[in-house]
Amino acid sequence: MTQAPHPQLGFAFLAELPTLDLEPPKRANRSAKAPKAAKSAVAAPSAPAPMDAEAMARALEAHPDYKVQRRLQPCLDWPGTAQGGVTTILVLDTETTGLDQAKEKIIELALLRVDVDNATGLPVGPVQVYDGLEDPGKPIPPEVVAITGIRDADVQGQALDEARVAELMQGVDVVIAHNAGFDRPFVEGRLPAFAQLPWACSFADLDWKAMGRSSAKLESLAQELGVFYDAHRAEMDCHALLAVLAAPLPQAVAGTSATGLGRVLHAARNPSYRVSATNAPFEAKDLLKARGYRWNADQRVWATRLNDDAALHSEFDWLRQQVYNGRHAAVQVEKLDALTKYSSRSGQTSHQQL
Repeated sequence: MTQAPHPQLGFAFLAELPTLDLEPPKRANRSAKAPKAAKSAVAAPSAPAPMDAEAMARALEAHPDYKVQRRLQPCLDWPGTAQGGVTTILVLDTETTGLDQAKEKIIELALLRVDVDNATGLPVGPVQVYDGLEDPGKPIPPEVVAITGIRDADVQGQALDEARVAELMQGVDVVIAHNAGFDRPFVEGRLPAFAQLPWACSFADLDWKAMGRSSAKLESLAQELGVFYDAHRAEMDCHALLAVLAAPLPQAVAGTSATGLGRVLHAARNPSYRVSATNAPFEAKDLLKARGYRWNADQRVWATRLNDDAALHSEFDWLRQQVYNGRHAAVQVEKLDALTKYSSRSGQTSHQQL
């Protein structure tokens, strides 16, 4: 619960809250002797019952100087029934000993399996949950302990339940992670069967700002819904992501789903593209950087990622006019479907003449 700064905060709204009578009792007149019967008839004043926490939260919400955050309550059985077909998803998150997939290990894996109504973009029915710890075989760095709260003693002798994970993977249509570019290589390195499933990323596949949200960070997205949670533990991160994706979007676009979940599933059904500005002139580097291209030091080329065919062809026009100035050029295009997106594997590569 956060209080907005206000130099002259009015408290008139507190008149609605119950108060205790704190006025000291008047001193009795020693010369007056009340009859015993009268004394026994006087009842002691009773304090009003205290308000419960939710009632106090509602009272604060009614005042313009306050915003209320409620702790996220995970939903384990989503209401309603599907109006048509469903897509079965796994919401996934990991905690690891570090950022480098080649050197670091998973210490926690969480999965939520649920069906999504294709017509509404909403989860329906029960949620199956898995959350497991694993001993990485080396000490957990202090900075990771500080972030996750997971200590060496918590994971000692622990191993992921591979049979349970395999059971939850059966029949899954899409795996969704909020930073799939991080989670997918780690998970595929530990459990190679995940390479056979399509993946989507609720961070990279969605333009949250265009959809009316101020940030793509998961904690910020949850806070905009008025909830907080214990972040950086895999299961709670999964519950938070599912709640965020199932919430109605503030800016609906005609012909698109009203939820982030519907839109991320749409993105998973369509390929994305990685375009490399091969042999781009040196003087175009600032233009490329401002456009969102990133320098690939290994391949020594500026590259960007595009989410659909329309964006790809628009990019060809921009490169032709702004970077290569109408000169003959060929750029490399890597087509990525949901089976290769965010993995360490390459997609289908071709060259486009501009």
